[in-house]
Amino acid sequence: MADHRLGGLVSEITGDGPPVVMVHGLGGSSNSFQPIVGALDKYRVVRIDLPGAGRSGMRPGLTGLAGLSAAVRDVMRALGIQQAHMVGHSMGTLICQYLAVSDPRMVTSLTLFGPILEPPLPARDALRQRAETARREGMAAIADAVSTASLATEAREKFPAAVAFVRESLMRQDPAGYALHCEALAACEPADHAAIKAPTALIAGREDPVAPVAMVERLGDAIDGARVEIMPACGHWMMIEWPVIAGRLLKTYINRFSV
Repeated sequence: MADHRLGGLVSEITGDGPPVVMVHGLGGSSNSFQPIVGALDKYRVVRIDLPGAGRSGMRPGLTGLAGLSAAVRDVMRALGIQQAHMVGHSMGTLICQYLAVSDPRMVTSLTLFGPILEPPLPARDALRQRAETARREGMAAIADAVSTASLATEAREKFPAAVAFVRESLMRQDPAGYALHCEALAACEPADHAAIKAPTALIAGREDPVAPVAMVERLGDAIDGARVEIMPACGHWMMIEWPVIAGRLLKTYINRFSV
């Protein structure tokens, strides 16, 4: 395991083999994928802390999801990665979609956990309000709300450590960076799904309130040849709620897309 630092951005790198780049979601970090990294023992796995999240500082001039996508692309180029399997979670799935459109030669495949579309108007307003809350009050109330609402009932009851992980992930975010991510997501444009040609797997949670199954199925219809997998009794943090199943699915698709 090794860290790579590009300016203020931190990436964690494990293993050898074909590259896999993981992009976390809103309120996440490279640790969001920690429980499933072991499933990819034959790959070089790069987990990026996005600007303003986890251990990464803010990036001067960062604007919107396009700026976050550019940061991911810059890290890949700095590491000499010309093409990689892209793995995203939540907001990170939009970043992966953007890259598959803007830089298709860099994307071998897409495996997207809790994949989302651009938010509808009410959700955009809620994200802007959440940004204001983060700046004004910090992350505690947001962490409590997200860790309660975004996990499936069974996971909350059987695996309280999953709730603690999600709460801690939110609590450890820099409020200013988190607020900027909320605003970037609130202002984002839709990806050109018809332009995505990379093999794509979309992994949905049956009880996911953030990326409901119907949304994931719409995305699957919009991306040519996309495969949709539904995890039962699962919410939005499938890598944390059911890591063995999520890791098995990830390995299956990455291996299939590597042929």
